[in-house]
Amino acid sequence: MIPSFTRASDLVPADLDATSWAALEPLYRELLGRELRCGNCLEHLILDRSELDAAVSEAGNRLYINMSCHTDDEAANRAFLAFVEGVQPRHKEMGFELDRKIVGSPHVKDLDQERYRVYLRDLKLAVELFRPENVPIETELTRLETEYSQIAGAMTVAFRGEEMTLPRMAKFNEDTDRAVREEAWRLVAERRFKDADTLDALYEKMLGLRQRVAVNAGFTNFRDYMHKAKKRFDYTPETCHEFARGVEEVCTPLLRELMAERKKALGVEKLRPWDGQVDPKGRPGLRPFATAAEMVEKTSRVFRKMDPSLAEMFEFLREGAGANGTARACLDLESRKGKAPGGYQTTLERQRKPFIFMNAAGVQRDVETILHEAGHAFHAILCRADPLVSYRGDIPLEFCEVASMSMELTAHPFLEEFYSSADSDRARRVHIEDTIASLTTIATVDQFQHWIYTHPDHTRAERHEKWKELVARYGPGLDWSGLEKFAGVAWQRIPHLYGTPFYYIEYGIAQLGALQVWINYRRDPRAAIESYKRGLSLGGSRPLPELFRAAGLEFEFGPETVRRLIDEVRGELARMPA
Repeated sequence: MIPSFTRASDLVPADLDATSWAALEPLYRELLGRELRCGNCLEHLILDRSELDAAVSEAGNRLYINMSCHTDDEAANRAFLAFVEGVQPRHKEMGFELDRKIVGSPHVKDLDQERYRVYLRDLKLAVELFRPENVPIETELTRLETEYSQIAGAMTVAFRGEEMTLPRMAKFNEDTDRAVREEAWRLVAERRFKDADTLDALYEKMLGLRQRVAVNAGFTNFRDYMHKAKKRFDYTPETCHEFARGVEEVCTPLLRELMAERKKALGVEKLRPWDGQVDPKGRPGLRPFATAAEMVEKTSRVFRKMDPSLAEMFEFLREGAGANGTARACLDLESRKGKAPGGYQTTLERQRKPFIFMNAAGVQRDVETILHEAGHAFHAILCRADPLVSYRGDIPLEFCEVASMSMELTAHPFLEEFYSSADSDRARRVHIEDTIASLTTIATVDQFQHWIYTHPDHTRAERHEKWKELVARYGPGLDWSGLEKFAGVAWQRIPHLYGTPFYYIEYGIAQLGALQVWINYRRDPRAAIESYKRGLSLGGSRPLPELFRAAGLEFEFGPETVRRLIDEVRGELARMPA
């Protein structure tokens, strides 16, 4: 059953235009000027503020969805930037004043301390870190992120007489003709490289602005600022380095063993960047569906077999969706020119309904993406009854990604909905191998960011060399000789580095959590799904370690945990057909 919800506040008019600060300001000023005489008054203020913040969140998310779905639509871009520049800065400043009013109230002690423990902890941190001078800097950073999306979204290539987006070119990475793979790979790499200087310059602007944000808040570097700003109360930068050490000791050797097997099977002297995704036995690439509508129907059948309650939530997403996966209701799934790259799930917080965005091109990775984003949507649905928008929308990312990555793994027994039995075996093996590779990529990206932001005076050339060094240290050991210019800027394809700095270690922590869900599911499917849903239903109302425990998982990601879980993966690979 889809959780129902009751609005705990009637402050916000149904027809409020939350894209207009003129419409929002009187409501926020009423909250700010409200007299607080008791704990109930304070709680009423918190709930009214939550509903108003939900309206602002939904307005911004609608504009962002429209912009990312149509990066070539000038009106959509102008509307989003108008919100970023005209509403968000004032909302942040007013939000700070409300944060200070709430945590400074003598009636805080009268609140239910267990219920508001995380909420008050986070507000106190927000008050501690807020600097008015950082608001315009953050606005400019959002504008630059939009510029990155526009540049990346405009990238197309002409291949075999057809103009194609870069996501659609992904299927040629699996072509059994090595010459075709190389031609497609080089074409994409050259197209990316055409904008490499522009993207480097854009990134350098962002680095300078981020350093200013950190210094303004009293930190010597942006890494240390972000570690605190991202509410990493339960681990430290050193813990991140320990995760990377575990990956280097356990995952990288396994990945290189797999690459050695691939090289032998392909019969090539050296594995090149275009050799990493093709089937080593020369079988054609996995083609799970032809259209987004077909992908959605097959995904629905997977969830029906996995668990009836998950299927019901997925059907909730399908309501009103376009027949071809176009931008209606909760889904915009197909790749097209002018659409931002990547995939994401966001929530329309007043409706409390999720939205999924992706660039489906008919490859196995798309199956993983729709399952992944559906997991995020399940998270949003399961905690939608909570009246606090912060507990619905500000969930620790380390746990958000458990919600999504777990669905990729627990779907393994049901991939016959997409493939034949033989191809399902292939898809499962591809995904397990990709999971190993993803952990090495996460370590690479996270360590890259630690270096970037603790060396704020580095040069462009040093940045390129550092990326190559880290790929050589953690990566699969592919031969990039003659391709060095592409290797040095390969990090530019990762949108997180531009839009959500330091959002990457979360994937690693969560992947280890998801592997635990997978192991639990193989032992007792019903109990594993119930624990999974129990953890997700808490939203962000508990500290991170408690969320893991509620889902039946250990919150630990050092070398010993990496080794224990990857040993399970090794065993599964040994049982799988090659």
